[in-house]
Amino acid sequence: MKPIERGEILGLAEYEHVREHFRARVIANKKLRRVQLGKNVSAVFENRDTVLLQIQEMLRTERITRASAIDHEIETYNELLPDGNELSCTLMIEIAEKEPRERFLREAVGFQKHVWLVVSSARIAARAIERDPGPSDRTTAVHYLKFGLAVHVAGALRGTAANPTNPTIVEMLVDHPAYRARALLSAETVRELGEDLRS
Repeated sequence: MKPIERGEILGLAEYEHVREHFRARVIANKKLRRVQLGKNVSAVFENRDTVLLQIQEMLRTERITRASAIDHEIETYNELLPDGNELSCTLMIEIAEKEPRERFLREAVGFQKHVWLVVSSARIAARAIERDPGPSDRTTAVHYLKFGLAVHVAGALRGTAANPTNPTIVEMLVDHPAYRARALLSAETVRELGEDLRS
């Protein structure tokens, strides 16, 4: 997937003019790209629009205008984009209350090593993008993950995008001792992933 380039980034004032429409469009698309894994975990598969939105929102929130700082944000968020036969997602542990959340994060050390995609009979382990691993006695609430796909698996997903009447069966699962969950991806989500691989 082609990285976000500096010329695609809008200045703060310019972004304000298009923000409402752009956010609404990307948020609607993210709903198709979201997978609920049990009660407390969800994942959103990233593409250029979702990453571009994150960059623009970070620049807006932090009021970043210096060219070198903008370039740093672009470089950081471009890591979330998948390369070639690869899919990428942001996985979030969502426990609202602080005490149960902190307890779970301690129990779920190594969580990112227990996330898988299952495409037909192929089981694909997640690879974590380690930005700041943090303390070794706990996991983080947000994980950035990539899934490297064999050529035939990527081809099957591309085929689903080209021919949605014959979708590939895709599941996502977590098999950590502290948390187990499995989710069948909707046909719409699988189609989105196939389109990612075609871009």
